[in-house]
Amino acid sequence: MIHYLLDVGTYVALMAIVGLSLNLMWGMAGMINLGMIGFFASGAYIAALLTTKLHAGFLQGVLASGIAVALMAGFIGYITWRLRGDYLAVVTLGFSEFIRLIASNEIWLTNGTDGISNITAPFRSSLSPVAFSVAAFSVAGACLLVALLAFQRLCYSPFGRALRAIRDDEEVAWTAGKNSRAMKAKAFAIGGFCSAVAGALYAHFNSYIAPDSFLPLLSLYIVFAVTIGGRGNMLGAIVGTVLIVAFTEGTRFLVNYLTFLQPVQGAALREMTVALSFLLILIYLPRGIFPERMLSWRFAGKPMQ
Repeated sequence: MIHYLLDVGTYVALMAIVGLSLNLMWGMAGMINLGMIGFFASGAYIAALLTTKLHAGFLQGVLASGIAVALMAGFIGYITWRLRGDYLAVVTLGFSEFIRLIASNEIWLTNGTDGISNITAPFRSSLSPVAFSVAAFSVAGACLLVALLAFQRLCYSPFGRALRAIRDDEEVAWTAGKNSRAMKAKAFAIGGFCSAVAGALYAHFNSYIAPDSFLPLLSLYIVFAVTIGGRGNMLGAIVGTVLIVAFTEGTRFLVNYLTFLQPVQGAALREMTVALSFLLILIYLPRGIFPERMLSWRFAGKPMQ
C-alpha cells in the first residue's frame, strides 16, 4: 500500500507540473491548450530514446527533452498566435494526437504499441522498490516545488503582467507596445519545457512508456484540474491536480465493491462520478477553489514594463 501511495504521489507531482504549465498558457495568457499531454509524451519519448538507444545519461536525457520540446512548443505558439478559443484548442488537440500516432506507428523507432521498456533511472538497481519509490517521490516533489516558486515569480514579473494584459485585451496590450506574438511563443516554450521535463521524469521513474499512457483524455483532466483549482492561481493548479487524481483513483476502489456491475459499467460509473463531482464544485465555486487574486499592492503602482 505504501508503495502504491508513493507512486501515486509521484504521478500527482509530475502532473501538477503540467498543470502549472497550462496555467501559465491558459490562466495567465488566455491560450487554451488541449495538447499538454503531447508535450508530456514528447518529453517522455525523447528521454527514453536518448537513454535506451543512444545511452545518454539521466540528466542529459531530461535536459535534452526539455530543450527540444521547448523549441517545438515555442514554434507552435509562434505560428498559432492569432488563434483563440476553440480554434487553438482544436489545433493543440491535433498536435497531441499527432504525437501519439507517431509513437503508435513508427515501430522502428518507438516499438509501436508495445512501448519502450527498461528505461534506466539512477539508483534503481541499488535500492529496494520502496526505497526507489521514496527517492522518486522526493525528486518529483522537489521539482514541483521549484516549478511552483518559478511560476509564482513569473506571475508578478513584468512578463507575467504582460501576459495578463494580453489575456484581458490583446489589442490594448499591442497598442501599449507588447509583442503578443513573441509573448505567446515564450509562454508556450516555458510550458513545453516544464511539461517535457515532467514527462522525462515519468519515463525514467516508471521504466516503461507506451502510447496508451498518453491518451487525449489526460489533457482534459489537466484542463479540469486548472479549472476547479482556480484558473490563474498557481496553487489552485496543484490543488486541482490532487483532487483529480484523488477522484480518479478513489473511484477505482469504490467500483470494486459494486460486484454486480460489469467492468465496462464500472468504468462508466467512475467517469460519471468524477464528472458529477466536478460539476458540483463548479456550480458552487464557479471561479474554482482558489480564484485568481489581483496583483499585490506592492506592484499595483508600478508601470507595466
